[in-house]
Order: sequence, then C-alpha cells, then structure tokens
Amino acid sequence: MGAIDIVESVQLVERPRIKAGDTVKVHVRVKEGDKERIQIFEGVVINYRRGGVRSSFTVRKVSFGQGVERIFPLHSPIIQKIDVVRSAKVRRAKLYFLRELKGKAARMKEVKRTV
Repeated sequence: MGAIDIVESVQLVERPRIKAGDTVKVHVRVKEGDKERIQIFEGVVINYRRGGVRSSFTVRKVSFGQGVERIFPLHSPIIQKIDVVRSAKVRRAKLYFLRELKGKAARMKEVKRTV
C-alpha cells in the first residue's frame, strides 16, 4: 500500500452496493445560511464511476418535465445515506441513452434485488 492509499482508506465510508439502473434515494445535507437540513434526491443511477475514495455516481430524475442530473461523490460527507428503492435489468454500464427517452420508454424492467 502506498502513502496515498493509506490516507484515502481513512476517508472511505460504508455505502450500499449500487449499480447503473438502480433507482435510489440519496439523502443529502443542504446548508442554507446557518441552518442545515436533509434533502432527498430520488432518481435512476445512469453512471457509476469506480476509483476508491474518488468513486462517484450520477443520478437522473425528471422534475416538472425537465431532466435533472446530479453527480455525487460516493464517499462525500454531504451524503447522509443512500436507499436503493428498486433495481433494474440493464445491459449497459452507462445509461446515457435515457436522456433522449421520455415517459414509458424511459422505464426499465425491474428485477428482484438480492441483498
């Protein structure tokens, strides 16, 4: 193990296993002025980038007819917790094609998740 790996191993946080196609609820700490609250961002994981402490994932949702994507660092302290709502059977690692799809076409076949 190198010096960088030793420093980064301290920052790792235990998170549930997520993959592209999962619908997740990300509980994010939002600071507004001197107050802090939890905001839930629910959507489909379209990208999961591995890389130890540098891992990140992109969540996409449609809000008021407008597509919204947000990239979260996996081990960031702003994420309080991640809930996996459902899992889908996908054949790609990156689901960027969902950006062009709308309505029922953007749905994916649900699969039972084994924990």
